Amino acid sequence: MAQPLTNRGTMSVLRRPTGRRGLAAATTAAVLLATGIAALAPAAPALADPVSDRQAQYTAAATEFGVPESILLGVSYLESRWLDHAGDPSTGAGFGPMHLTDATAVAAEDGTHHDEGTEDPRGDDSRPAPELAPMPDAPTEASLQTLDTAAALTGVDETTLRTDPAQNIRGGAALLAEHQRALNVDSDAPADWYGAVARYSGASDIGTAARFADDVFATIRTGASESTDGGEVNLSADPGLQPSAEQLEALGLRATKDGTRTDCPRSLGCEWIPAPYEQYGPAVGQYGNHDKADRPTDLDIQYIVIHDIEGYYHTAIDMVQDPTYVSWQYTMRSTDGHTAQHVKPEDVAWQAGNWYINSHSIGIEHEGFAANGAWYTETLYRTSARLVGYLADRYDIPLDRAHIIGHDNVPGISPAKIPGMHWDPGPYWDWSHYFDLLGAPFHSFGGKHSGMVTINPDFQSNRPAMIGCDSKQPALPCPDRPSSTVFLYSEPSFDAPLLYDVGMRPNGSRATRQVSDHGSRVSTGQRYAVADRQGDWLAIWYLGQKGWMFNPADNPVATPTIGLVVTPKHGRVNVLTHGRALPEEAAYEGTGATYQPLTPLPYVLNVGERYSLGDFSPQTEYYWAKTLEGPNIVVNGDTRYYQIQLGHRIMYVKADDVYVVPSFLGAP
Repeated sequence: MAQPLTNRGTMSVLRRPTGRRGLAAATTAAVLLATGIAALAPAAPALADPVSDRQAQYTAAATEFGVPESILLGVSYLESRWLDHAGDPSTGAGFGPMHLTDATAVAAEDGTHHDEGTEDPRGDDSRPAPELAPMPDAPTEASLQTLDTAAALTGVDETTLRTDPAQNIRGGAALLAEHQRALNVDSDAPADWYGAVARYSGASDIGTAARFADDVFATIRTGASESTDGGEVNLSADPGLQPSAEQLEALGLRATKDGTRTDCPRSLGCEWIPAPYEQYGPAVGQYGNHDKADRPTDLDIQYIVIHDIEGYYHTAIDMVQDPTYVSWQYTMRSTDGHTAQHVKPEDVAWQAGNWYINSHSIGIEHEGFAANGAWYTETLYRTSARLVGYLADRYDIPLDRAHIIGHDNVPGISPAKIPGMHWDPGPYWDWSHYFDLLGAPFHSFGGKHSGMVTINPDFQSNRPAMIGCDSKQPALPCPDRPSSTVFLYSEPSFDAPLLYDVGMRPNGSRATRQVSDHGSRVSTGQRYAVADRQGDWLAIWYLGQKGWMFNPADNPVATPTIGLVVTPKHGRVNVLTHGRALPEEAAYEGTGATYQPLTPLPYVLNVGERYSLGDFSPQTEYYWAKTLEGPNIVVNGDTRYYQIQLGHRIMYVKADDVYVVPSFLGAP
């Protein structure tokens, strides 16, 4: 299990709101050309004897290139956790255990996130949606193109470096050795490799390079052990290791921009790249790209929304600095975990496609793609978990999947908005590992007949068949990849059809195995009420249906838990569900804000159905923010809602329509 990156323990699932509610100075390739080292590369590939055992591959590469083995292992762990991923690229265009980057070889999919589809990221149908410009082209950054240099150093062709783990490890060792040579440091002591490790990160600023190197050396001090696709790999602990951090000064990196203005843990090395708040056209609503507020004083912060960019880091930076575009609070880079902040947590970013969620959440964009390039680096997971743990502690946000949500868990605000809602970070985000890092792992509670379960498949072995990862050939199967997704069937059989999602498919057709279609699937950490059991098959209540999953005792995908569920009150049929928790009409009187009618979603609760309660009493509010100068008004209502896990997305029901009962009462 991963070491948690926060000392904050797991909070209660339920709570009441407490308030009112590139390499910088020179790229490695440039260094090589300037010194003539590239010309010394062998004319033909100097392939080492094949070694299948991953541990031995590290030992051999470390010996060959004169890199301390603990350094090579520590760097690789922070990139890939020593996994090869079968030649599949990461979300940061990296390949293999050493994450050698090759953006030119990764044909980024056409934008499927910010610049296509029908979702209005602001998610408020009382004002026009922003007109989004096309997504900028992917940049050619030095940090996204290290594989070329590794090829020059080793004489191994680029295809082999991308697909052969032993050669990939050799390429990473050669890069580290070259970084050490460029620093003119001749030492076998791991402590004297701090500068080379910082350079390997690809970071262009001091704060990020230092944080990456510090994490590598912290990993070496504590040690690590993983079962990988190449066998067991171990890094022995070296608790007394103290690196020569002063080497950082010799790298010629730029200072981290305005890091004192950011809302981040000090160790993260965040920089401040503000999103513009300005009028860009003559019309009243033509301003961008977020709204001013005073959270959590005026609006409670209840959620943190995990996104992926559907592009590279600098693509997002270009977008968020455009006043005509949309916004989010933070952007994180996959290659080195670099973090930029754009909007203060007290302000409302336009990021999740649902104005109620936007008003009560913080959005974090992660470099990468939900389908094309489908594994995230360990350094990205770790820096993201640090930031989320910090924000959750600061704003009293529970560390559970009802409050730390993906963009794919955000509900549409009306039936017409449901089909266009986004589905990132997608089925390849490792929620289990992420919550381990948060110090809030998904534990099992209760017995085998518990009335509630937590979805928790083994990420590496759970590899559901999906299609459509290549947008140019949507009928092709996706690569065989680890996943946090579990499919649901209409009967306890793999031959049975999938379920219906009447919001996604009003025509009555069933859900599919398309990678973007979550109409009949669940995700790690989500909790559902048990509906039925038959042998190794388990059914949960899902969008008004029994959704069956294969759940054998020797390899479960769902584990018992306890909690509270909601069920319709006696005599209530077709209980309405909503994508927002909005005030009643009378609450708007005298506020200066216009009444916002609440449109029910096409999903209903019927007698006997039970759904996991995610939040006992979300604040009933509407934030009226329509002009640059204001006034911005918070309308508070008396109507109470419960947040429930109805399908893949969270939704809301009125408290007057349902009972809240312990999950074990009436369990099948």
